[in-house]
Amino acid sequence: MTRLETLKSNLLAQFGEGAALVEALNELTLEVAADQWVDVCSTLRDQPALNFATCIDLCAVDYSMWGQPAFDQPAPQFPQRYAVVLHLLSVTHNWRLRVRTWVPNDEFPILPSLVDVWPSVNWFEREAFDLFGVVFEGHPDLRRILTDYGFIGHPFRKDFPLSGHVEMRYDTEQKRVIYQPVTIEPREITPRVVREEGYGIER
Repeated sequence: MTRLETLKSNLLAQFGEGAALVEALNELTLEVAADQWVDVCSTLRDQPALNFATCIDLCAVDYSMWGQPAFDQPAPQFPQRYAVVLHLLSVTHNWRLRVRTWVPNDEFPILPSLVDVWPSVNWFEREAFDLFGVVFEGHPDLRRILTDYGFIGHPFRKDFPLSGHVEMRYDTEQKRVIYQPVTIEPREITPRVVREEGYGIER
């Protein structure tokens, strides 16, 4: 039995045959309901047969407009707009696992914090809050980490304008940084490759 098969067997033994496991590209993804987020993650950490003592990464995903306009196909339907994804490592067993949950309430996405399960997610959750607007309930210090404190919106959301909402500059008269409305005209940028006739052919 391969290591991946052993991990899959251990997960099914722990969470039952109904566990939402997806296998792709020699990796496993465990789908978890939002109301079981903390309990399942604690089990993944504490059970000796799993022993995911290390959280490598946590990130958010905005699935709105996912898959469009590729191939002129309608975008697949997802349970919610936002998901939070974990990447876990068991050093003891030398295996990895991806864990995903769908965050309830697209208007105000909120999910319990995992800081008490893996303290290393502290800054990861702050980043997901800053860039996607996912609120992690129970986080000890949930504030922006990459954007400025005066920043408006969440820049990794699909509906965030490319030019942003405001721009900042240093004002020499006021001797401070000021915010002002964006002065860049919005435009659609369509990349093109222009080559002359016979490009790349040796003569």
